[in-house]
Amino acid sequence: MKHNAQIFKALSDPIRLRIILLLQSEGELCVCDLMAVLGLPQSTVSRHLAYLKRSCWVDIRRQGVWIYYQLNRESCQLCRELLDTLQRHVCTLPEAASDRQALAKFIKSKTPACT
Repeated sequence: MKHNAQIFKALSDPIRLRIILLLQSEGELCVCDLMAVLGLPQSTVSRHLAYLKRSCWVDIRRQGVWIYYQLNRESCQLCRELLDTLQRHVCTLPEAASDRQALAKFIKSKTPACT
């Protein structure tokens, strides 16, 4: 029961929900990508990502000094079903579309040192 409560609690925060939707649409992002879209400092974004990692929503991949985040590929059945629901109902909201557009614009403008 505690695990299920943590899964839903992770989705209850608008910032974490936005992060999950961005990861769902893009696949893999670094903190700098999320900072640019969310307009939040590194410490805040990292704190939300750590919460999502503890809640089994995201995995990390290290590449040199960079850490990349992606949705957990081996998540529980409940998470997979919730992601399907988010895909159908939440990702079409104007805020989610705006985040995806901001991310696309930021990625296009990134310097090679940030990739």
